[in-house]
Amino acid sequence: MINIIKGLLRFRRGPWEMLATILIAVGVFMLMQPFAIGLYSYSFIVTLVGTVMFIIVSHFSE
Repeated sequence: MINIIKGLLRFRRGPWEMLATILIAVGVFMLMQPFAIGLYSYSFIVTLVGTVMFIIVSHFSE
């Protein structure tokens, strides 16, 4: 866990890609769940932020 935090602070690709992937997965989950309309309402934005973040992070150094 400490290595992930250090990687995020140093702008390393691995931890940021993992965070972006988690955001994309959470956004898709929010889109598919049938219970809360509030989650559904923000699902596209969360997925979009995760996707744009992944594109930007893919240019970080290893």
